[in-house]
Amino acid sequence: MKQQQTSALIFVLITLFLEVMGIALSNPILPKLIDRFVGDLATSASYFGIATTIYAIAIFICSPLQGALSDRWGRKPLLIFSLLGSTLSYFLYALAPNLPTIFLASVVDGITGASVAVVFAYIADISSSATRSQNFGLVGATFGLGWIIGPAVGGWLARGGLRLPFMVAALLTLLNLCYGIIFVKESHQVTNRRPFSWAKVNPFASFQLLAKNSKILSLAIVIFCNDLAVQCFISTWVIYTAYKFNWTTVELGLSLALLGVMTAVIMAIALKPILTRFGELKTIQLGLSLSLVGYLLYAQAQPNWTIYGIIMLNSLNFVVKPTAQGLLSNQLSAKQQGILSGVLASQGALTTIIGPFVATNLFAYLISSHAPFHLPGIPFILGALLFAIALWFSLNLNFFSEWLKR
Repeated sequence: MKQQQTSALIFVLITLFLEVMGIALSNPILPKLIDRFVGDLATSASYFGIATTIYAIAIFICSPLQGALSDRWGRKPLLIFSLLGSTLSYFLYALAPNLPTIFLASVVDGITGASVAVVFAYIADISSSATRSQNFGLVGATFGLGWIIGPAVGGWLARGGLRLPFMVAALLTLLNLCYGIIFVKESHQVTNRRPFSWAKVNPFASFQLLAKNSKILSLAIVIFCNDLAVQCFISTWVIYTAYKFNWTTVELGLSLALLGVMTAVIMAIALKPILTRFGELKTIQLGLSLSLVGYLLYAQAQPNWTIYGIIMLNSLNFVVKPTAQGLLSNQLSAKQQGILSGVLASQGALTTIIGPFVATNLFAYLISSHAPFHLPGIPFILGALLFAIALWFSLNLNFFSEWLKR
């Protein structure tokens, strides 16, 4: 049984790796492609925020549905559906003649974007309560490996044209789809499946699952604030470094690849001894504390070589979400893991709706000529504040105890 679980874990991590690599390969390029249609950095930043927000709204609406369907019919069919949508969206990005087509690609990718949520449910299915945090950490390491190769390759491919990385991402995701159909086994046992109910897939009503007790609600807030802070980084990194340091796509790709290397090292090698030494809760608090410092340093980094040291410091952020999600997952039964993954995906999508819209527009405003003061580092200052809020809730997990009893 243990050997079968290990094989299943390897299968799904390889599937996730190919998916993340395709995303990371195109991530540094999309803002620059949008700029080709617009021609102004501040306006391009706003449109990039809009495209990201459209994608997030679609995920927010559809993720509880996909999580509930995976609880009813199994993880594999939903994973295949997601990869099919990702393939189509990359082809749309690659061939887009105008901005509306880019927005359409964002909608398609968001509607079918359940692969990460389903992978987390898959991992929960094959993990014991003692190994969930560690296995979720392997998911983080897989993300890191995808980000090592993807951005560097994407930056290199962009020298042959901004559309080429999207075409390569489409082909890699199509390969991933074929791999999933052939090799990925179903993890959700028939005995653990639950009836489908439309009442349970309302993206707002489904959040009731997070109010079962104070610990679940506080951990959900920790994950929400952490994700929202990370979105401030993701949505503005390309435009921030281009504006402040005039980085090329190659330099952008290398910076993201370094982040991926550090993430993979932390998650694959360091997470287990950190958890053993400090325990899950203190690991979360350590990651949040260093992330707070890292973001404040990002906001004022000068000269540009200091960025690489900050990236290495900030890489410990990636212990926060898998550890918190492992703690949260252990509070619920095997029958609820799919809906939990869907709820957390919706929560993550909500951060992707709010974070990029606020961060890109604040950035655009505070670098414009009519701003009351010049502050290009505002997305990272906002992120540091969010890490501080998450840290407070991690120190006060029972804050909602009395409120939930009412």
